[in-house]
Amino acid sequence: MELQEVYKGENVNEIIRVLSIYKNEAKIIAGGTDIIIDLRNEKISPKVLIDISNTRELSYIKEEGEFIEIGGATTFTQLIENPLIQENLQGLKKACSLVGSPQIRNKGTIGGNIANGSSAADSIPPLICLNSTITLVSTRGKREVYLEDLYTDMNKTIREDELLTNIRFKKPKPEQILTFSKLGLRKALAISRMSISTLLEINKKGVFKAIKIASGSLGKYPMRELEVEEFLLEKSPDEKTIYKAAKILQESMGKRLKGRSTLPYKREAVIGVFREAVEEGVNWSCERNKIKG
Repeated sequence: MELQEVYKGENVNEIIRVLSIYKNEAKIIAGGTDIIIDLRNEKISPKVLIDISNTRELSYIKEEGEFIEIGGATTFTQLIENPLIQENLQGLKKACSLVGSPQIRNKGTIGGNIANGSSAADSIPPLICLNSTITLVSTRGKREVYLEDLYTDMNKTIREDELLTNIRFKKPKPEQILTFSKLGLRKALAISRMSISTLLEINKKGVFKAIKIASGSLGKYPMRELEVEEFLLEKSPDEKTIYKAAKILQESMGKRLKGRSTLPYKREAVIGVFREAVEEGVNWSCERNKIKG
């Protein structure tokens, strides 16, 4: 089916109206870093493209009390440069800075990264650690979905007539730090081969008071590593403990990727990626809270 129309989305109400008419025969385009390739390769053939790249109400980063809200059409470059995405949110900044090339970061959007549903999407593990929600809007109404649930619950996926308008998360406590570590295939342009994000806090007793861990490309979709979190909580962040935690992650990943050709490579590489993400957070937290690491 040949492309018949390109619609410039002026505002959310108009966009969802067009979506309600065309449904699965429409595709939303923001940065277009993925969809243009699919169009050229004839993987998709929508009747209409809905361009939201200049929809102002979808491109913003704002602070609302304890929360930060990001518009779905906000680019990675905008996120990297925004003063709200700094300091103890450095893991989200780092993840966004490692997305593709500068040209891709200038065009690619956070909402598109989520909506594409790739297990390798760099921005998703940090957002999962932050317990982020996304807002989905259609002519039928509005609903909020936890980002983590988007990949694990088929009833909470983005529907054909819905627009992802924003991502929202509670700011980490000042003593908490968000980290990100990635291993790609090539420098600069690498699609994430695997990634780990952590949100952690070391208390005055020198143990993990809080720990969240999310991974990318270590399964069918980005996910929390709950077994590893449970092991680390209330333990001292010494080298032996972190290595044991990495081995638990290695075993869990092995079960998920059993039979995959990439498993031998990932089994070796995941140890280093995990330790880098955790140790970066431990060092920051210990220094911030004046704890001897």
